[in-house]
Formats: sequence, structure tokens, C-alpha cells
Amino acid sequence: MVRKRALSILATLTVAVAVTPLATAQASAPQPKLPKLVTLKDVRHHQLNLQKIADANGGNRLAGLPGNQITIKYIADQLKRAGYTPTVQTFDINYWEELSDPVFAETAPTPKTFTPTTDFATLQYSGAGDVTAAATAVDLASAGLGSGCEASDFTGFPAGNIALIQRGGCFFSEKADNAVAAGASAVVIYQRPDVQGPVGGTLTNPYSIPVVGPTNAIGVSLAQQAQNGGVTLHIKTDTRNQVKQAANVIADTERGRADNVVVVGAHNDSVEAGPGINDDGSGTPTLLTMAQQINKLGSKIHNKVRFAFWGAEEEGLIGSQYYVDHLAPADQAKIALMLDFDMLGSPNYVNFVYDGDNSSGNNNVPGPAGSGAIEKTFNDYFAGRGLPTDPTAFDGRSDYNAFILVGIPAGGIFTGAEGIKTAEQAQRYGGTAGQPYDPCYHQACDRYDNVDLTGFDHMIDATAFATEMFAYSTLTVNGNELAKNRATTKAKATRPDRLGHFWAR
Repeated sequence: MVRKRALSILATLTVAVAVTPLATAQASAPQPKLPKLVTLKDVRHHQLNLQKIADANGGNRLAGLPGNQITIKYIADQLKRAGYTPTVQTFDINYWEELSDPVFAETAPTPKTFTPTTDFATLQYSGAGDVTAAATAVDLASAGLGSGCEASDFTGFPAGNIALIQRGGCFFSEKADNAVAAGASAVVIYQRPDVQGPVGGTLTNPYSIPVVGPTNAIGVSLAQQAQNGGVTLHIKTDTRNQVKQAANVIADTERGRADNVVVVGAHNDSVEAGPGINDDGSGTPTLLTMAQQINKLGSKIHNKVRFAFWGAEEEGLIGSQYYVDHLAPADQAKIALMLDFDMLGSPNYVNFVYDGDNSSGNNNVPGPAGSGAIEKTFNDYFAGRGLPTDPTAFDGRSDYNAFILVGIPAGGIFTGAEGIKTAEQAQRYGGTAGQPYDPCYHQACDRYDNVDLTGFDHMIDATAFATEMFAYSTLTVNGNELAKNRATTKAKATRPDRLGHFWAR
């Protein structure tokens, strides 16, 4: 796959922005200027600085650690230099880390040791412990739909035993809560039969006992043994749960209506494994560059634009949820829409657009009214340049989630993570079929060169275009009548199955 392109492609692309008409309700607006101002060169400068920050601070920008703390200072400083008065909104997070490899083994009747990562994983927020005990299978009669979701599933559970529970039916935390209440010394949540590999997920809050997730084959075998003569397991987890501080950085344009705000967001953290230069050291630099240039639009900014750099996204969308939770209802009603820009430079990219009208039928949470208009704006932009798009679901994987749960229309673009590129996509976009969109997703190799510059440049232009269009007018999204429309579109406030890159159930 091509990883680098000459910067001269910018001239061709940005001229196209100025002359190609779009079939959107914003077409009567002045011709877009911001895509010309937000250049790939300037965005790459910020990306390189994020890489340097990570390299000098432990190799990552994980929330609560020095690399992220310096990233937050860098973002705030760049915004101040551009004339903003940024707010650094701090909040506490439950910081969890695994200090050494876990142990999961059968000690009787047939001793065998299972392999971390391949055979099992430690769930995020598992406690530390070293337990050897008999295992008890929980509610095998309901295991096809998941088990352990009701306190009654643990009737007669021997206190001190290890609970064997199948994934499914409810959140991991509910299963773990019921097991702890029944006196379990450790919890094993084994995989569903339709999902390959071990259970990688989050308990969402810290626990005091070990919680691990093996594959379905291992879990079923252990559960059968537990029912037919008994099985003894050894589980050892070496983890640390502690409270640390993370932060959102928020800055508003001086111009624009304060009662009709366009929020554009990207997250400021990485995972522990690497510097996160695509995830999300692509969205963050794009928004920083846009913040530095957008005031040149002058009176075209009819609606205030709020640049939001969310903290602790990788820990479960914590920063964006904290922000929305701490907005008064009247301030929520002033937000016209939210645009999410997470992973814009994947090396084996696809131009994914969030499916605001749920035409694919894959959304976990319905997009509030107006989300379809946001989707159309992006689709029309790409179509006007002869570029393909694919829909991607509102599935709780990024920071839009907190906004759609309170009825705020949302949308955005995304170039793909660990999903596999199809042959049909490779034909339309180039790249390599059968390979992940980002082969370095959440790995140490997500560095400065982990970007396809052609695809990234398209995404930068699309980001700038949509932001400028909605800064000019949100007619197609909310008719500028926020309070009346919001009351009828509020979604049911339920937790999604996924929080960022963690499965929650």
C-alpha cells in the first residue's frame, strides 16, 4: 500500500473544492474556503510533534500518563497562540494497568496451562489476586444466551469457588457483580460460540478479584468438567487500579451564535501500546490546524464552532461523556450538532461516513433527527469529487455516543480500524483486500508513517468542508430551532455494547 504522496496533490484537490457544486441544502452558501486553508503540511507538523511527545514520554499518550499530560498542554498552548481562550476540563479516571502476564491454568483433573492473549485475556479493571479453587459453572441451562445476569443464577453457589460464566445477555459488570455477591473468589467469563478468540472487554469499574475471559472452546470444556466430576483452576492476575487525572480541552470561536453551536471533536489520548498517531493523532492535528485557520472565514461564521479535544476516549469514552453529563440542559440545547473525527489516516483506508439515517440498519442507538442530513453533507462532498464512500454504524465506538444519547444530531468520518478490507473495497479505494484498514491499530507501530497521505488529505478536506458548511448554516440539521426539535428526538440513555475499543458485554 502507498504510505506517502507528494504534497503537490494539495493544489489539485483544493481547487476542486472551490469549483465543484454539491447537491446539499448548503449549496447556496459562499464557496468553501476552509479546505484550502487547512493543509496536509500543517496537519503533519502537528502529527510529528505528537510523535515526539510520545517518544520522549514512555512511547505513548495514554490518559493519566506524562505523554497525555504533555499532549494536553501542547493543544492548549497551540490554541492560545491562535487567539483562543481554551478551557482545560479535568476529571478523575480509574486508571488500570496489568503489571505482568496473567496465569490461567487447570490444575485438576488434567493439568494444563493456557496462553495469555491467545487462549484468554484479563478484563480491564480486573482486580489482582492469586486464586486456586474449584470452579462452578453458572446457569448452564441458559448459557446459549449468556449466563450470570441474574442473582438467582447463583443460587447454591459455593462461596470461595471460581465462577464460570458464558458471555452474553448483559454487561460484564453485571455478571461480575452477581458473582462477587455470591462469594466468588474469581470470575471466568468465557466467549460466546459465535465469536473467535478470548474475551477482551471492560468491567467499566474496578474490581477486587481476578476476572479473565477465555475462548469459547476452553470455557465450554471447563464448564462441562465442572458439572461432571469437578475441575480446579489457578488464576493469577497482577493488576493495579488507581485514580488518575485526565482532561478535555475546549475552545470556541469568538464569532458565531452562542445558542447554535457546532461541536467538532477528536480525542487527545492513545492506548498504552503506542503513540497513536492515526488513533487519534490524525483527528487532533486536523482540528488544531482548523482552529488556527477558521477565523479567516470572518463573517461566514454564523454559528459558533467549539473545538473539543476529548480525554480518556480509549478508556471508555470517558471525557466526552463527562462533558455532556456536566452540561446543564439549557447548554445541551444550544448545541446544534456534533462532528466526530477519529482515525482519519488509516493506511489501508476506506472513506467511512457515519450512518446518520440508519439506512444500513446497523446502528445500536438511533441517530437523532438531523444526523441523516450530516451524513448526506459528507456523502455529497465525496461524490462531488468522484470519491466513493461506505457507511459505518453508530455503534458506540467513539465520542459521538454521549451526544446522540441526549438527542444531539451527530456525524463524522472514519477511515477504519481493525476491520478487514473487502475485495470490493480494494477495487474502489485501492489498498489490500483481506488486510485490516489499519494494521497498526492499537499497536506500537501506530507512528508518523502509519498514514496513507492521499486518503488522509481527502479526509482533511472533508472535515474542513463540513465544518465550514455548518458554521455557516445548520438549517438542514435543526432548522435553528433547537429547543423544539430536541424534545422529540432524545434517544433512550442506555449504555452501548461497546465503549471505545472495549466490549462492555
